[in-house]
Amino acid sequence: MLDPLRRWLLLLLFVPVLAWTAEIDITNPQLSASDDGYVLSADFKFELNPRLEEAVTKGVVLYFVADFELSKARWYWLDEKLVSRSLTYRLSYHALTRQYRLTTGGLHQSFQTLSEAMQVLSRLRSWTVIDKNDKAVHPGEAYSASLRMRLDVTQLPRPFQISALGNKDWSLGSDWKIWPANLLPATLPAEVK
Repeated sequence: MLDPLRRWLLLLLFVPVLAWTAEIDITNPQLSASDDGYVLSADFKFELNPRLEEAVTKGVVLYFVADFELSKARWYWLDEKLVSRSLTYRLSYHALTRQYRLTTGGLHQSFQTLSEAMQVLSRLRSWTVIDKNDKAVHPGEAYSASLRMRLDVTQLPRPFQISALGNKDWSLGSDWKIWPANLLPATLPAEVK
């Protein structure tokens, strides 16, 4: 059991960190049916502060993570989490080629400027978040979808992780964007006559 003084100190330590995180706005999230299941598209509005821009330009790799969750409400208990997915973006600068590189999985894209790389990073398109063979999800039922994006400071080099702890310049993220998702069944192509 923590004494009251320690509780206040913990509260003072973590409340400012939580208040700093809502610097990424999520707009227009959409779940739609595709041949592979259901895909997510969304837009993120944010800019890197001068400290993060300088870090990337000097060779520090920044990792951005998009997290998605799909849950179903239950009247007798907490909501049931059916799907949980994460997508990691790696933003880096290569001094030899003088290009910024944005990496997602096995896909690499190079850009002449940081603003071009940020423009692509701010648009999430056709990310398959629910497989067509997923038995936990049934088309036509109501679900709650959640999405967030954050700078993952745990993947930074150790010296930067230490300086990022409690530092507003290294805290970049969004709140969870929650919206009702009615999953429509995939439309079948019309028969050719």
